[in-house]
Amino acid sequence: MRVIVNGEEKQFEDGITLAKLIEELGIAEKVMAAAVNMEVVKKDQWDRFVPKEGDKIELLHFVGGG
Repeated sequence: MRVIVNGEEKQFEDGITLAKLIEELGIAEKVMAAAVNMEVVKKDQWDRFVPKEGDKIELLHFVGGG
């Protein structure tokens, strides 16, 4: 399955959950928010949410600064 993650095309196995996708990207400890096709997916749903072919996924993390 191909999806767009933060503007880059990525390939994952069919049926992968959003939580597993984030884990495979190696950024699980950094991601604070996720949106799929401009719809926010709450963190407590990541382990049940299964993206579809062509979805646009935005994974966000907070950066401190001044």
